[in-house]
Amino acid sequence: MAPVRDRRTGFSRRRQYGVFLGYVFAVAGVVVGAALLLASTFNPPLFAGLRMSAATLTTPVSSGLAVGVRAVAGAPQAIGDVFSVYARNRTMADQLRQQHLLLTRARTLRYENARLRALLAIRERAVQPVVTARLVSSTAASGRRFALLNAGRFSGVAPGMPVRGPAGLVGRVVETGPNAARILLLVDPESIVPVRRTRDGAPAIAAGRGDGSIDIRSVYTTNVRFKAGDLFVTSGTGGLYPPDVPVARVVRDGSDTVQARPLSVPDTLDFALVERPYMPVPAEAGR
Repeated sequence: MAPVRDRRTGFSRRRQYGVFLGYVFAVAGVVVGAALLLASTFNPPLFAGLRMSAATLTTPVSSGLAVGVRAVAGAPQAIGDVFSVYARNRTMADQLRQQHLLLTRARTLRYENARLRALLAIRERAVQPVVTARLVSSTAASGRRFALLNAGRFSGVAPGMPVRGPAGLVGRVVETGPNAARILLLVDPESIVPVRRTRDGAPAIAAGRGDGSIDIRSVYTTNVRFKAGDLFVTSGTGGLYPPDVPVARVVRDGSDTVQARPLSVPDTLDFALVERPYMPVPAEAGR
């Protein structure tokens, strides 16, 4: 038997048919290409119509293939998104659990606070304003610091009432007349106001220096550090000044006693608000 490489093409009828069909397709392709070339050269409208007809037939197939290609190409991204969604869901679930714990703790603290207040018979007091009046004048050069208010006994103003401005505490009423009142300013050497630091609640005393500034003195015996910018507000201790009224801000770092700047400057105020004492002394105790 002759080797396979020596067989002629005509030895197998199947191979003959294959070669013949190849020639037919090649000749058909040449003829179609030549016809399209002639049509595009001599009859452009006919060529345009044929081109659009071919596009119409092949567009659905191309669209289907494009969708398939995009689906296959997007499969890794879709899988990654699924895992990412699961990871985000786990993170959000953890955050939700943490927030639920914080909310539960806050509710517990609120309940405990209400229970302790009920046991101690503590009541929140709403400070009642008396009158809003104009600051007529204030001393700025002498060692004593006072201001004059154009409202007095006829307006309900009485000694011991706190006076505040838009930025914070101004002082307290020390003398009253029919239509005027004298105010002892915070910066006066005789002024002493119980205060607390806002960032940690540390108690202190705000005492006037007589030069337009205030000394913040710690009430602790240990070494207490103050930082520049520390804000102090009234603590409510003593019952005269209501709590949480801004008083002064520390100028520079220090310990035990530091200098502070009052937040409310009478020289820049046009009007001030006179309020009733936060917890007035009962008549029996005042006798």
